[in-house]
Amino acid sequence: MEDNLVIRKARLQGKVKVSGAKNSALRLLAASILTDELVELNNFPNGLLDIQVHLEMLKVLGKNYITQQDTVIISEVKAGVTSLEWTDRSIRNTLLILGALVARFGEGRVPQPGGCKLGERKYDIHVMLLERLGAKVWEEDGYLCAKSSGIFKGTDIFLPMRSTGATENSIICASLAKGITTIWNPHIRPEIMDLVDMLKKMGAKITVYGQKCIVIEGVRKLSGVKHSVIPDNMEALTWAIGSVITNGEVEIENFPYEHLDVPLIYLKESGMKLYKGESSLIVKGSSPYPIEISTGPYPGINSDMQPLFSIYGAMSKGESKIVDLRFPGRYGYAEELAKMGMNYNVIGDMLVIKGGTPLVGTTVNALDLRAGIALLLAGLTADGETIIENAWQIGRGYENLKTKLLQMGVKIQ
Repeated sequence: MEDNLVIRKARLQGKVKVSGAKNSALRLLAASILTDELVELNNFPNGLLDIQVHLEMLKVLGKNYITQQDTVIISEVKAGVTSLEWTDRSIRNTLLILGALVARFGEGRVPQPGGCKLGERKYDIHVMLLERLGAKVWEEDGYLCAKSSGIFKGTDIFLPMRSTGATENSIICASLAKGITTIWNPHIRPEIMDLVDMLKKMGAKITVYGQKCIVIEGVRKLSGVKHSVIPDNMEALTWAIGSVITNGEVEIENFPYEHLDVPLIYLKESGMKLYKGESSLIVKGSSPYPIEISTGPYPGINSDMQPLFSIYGAMSKGESKIVDLRFPGRYGYAEELAKMGMNYNVIGDMLVIKGGTPLVGTTVNALDLRAGIALLLAGLTADGETIIENAWQIGRGYENLKTKLLQMGVKIQ
């Protein structure tokens, strides 16, 4: 996707199909390192920037891949490559790549993680879990390195917070460990269950006891797999909110209701008109009421969702309040929306939005992926022309964005 996008006021109308979940797909790619056999992934978002970066990383690690529409097939051409020599943009998923390399080969070396800068997203929990399983971890010339003396040994891993990434890394590492590993205080969410489902098809022995713990009995080898990625709940929510605030009418196919129970409750209460199909959701435009939300672990409202709720609040008449408990103060995007006329202030860790002021197009900056899509939705409601700089950020999480917008009657330059 280009660096700059130009958007004009438009209504979202028509049909759109939700792609496979970016956050799930990335984890499944890391897990493909655990086997030397074929891995075929369907409903796979091949068009995403972060996915393309990860597939190229797998190539460096001795894998090969073939992509076709929404399928990717991964094979191994060279075993035992444990150092990810990489000078391009990094992604946060390198932490899971490291876990998978050490679990299978006993050592790994990856670039220090990239991705969105959200608060103090350090990786000390990942270091802790690798050490618990028997690895020595160190930093060296911009790389994160780990080595174990032989196979990982099963253990108890106590996560100090419900971390998605640390839960996933613990599962990946423990799948090939010797003995039983229990992960306490895991973050159980759809992407994690998708990873568990795929690993079980590969022969892993994993039992999930809700939010209490996950018990994994390590196996010596994992086999190939054919697996379909869950739909992207962030994309689904984007089109639902977009339909309301642009006064449109959109049928969203491949809609993951069961993963969006709590956000949909808040949206329905604030006036969203929605109609369920068999595997789709029809959302009609309406005048939304103000919302009051706080983010939290699944099934609550994900931190990634709050920029979308902010633009929803900006379009409603009245005062909306948002508290992000996971990444306090993650409101940098509000300053960009303010350039378009959104009236807000931050009180402590709470974002307060006085909605109902019409937005006006101007030049704004996509600070990260989720900020970028909130600005795009704002541009669809604003008078005049909105120019989004660093719009490549949106391409990290929204596949075939221009095509999908065109299907709904929106032209962007």
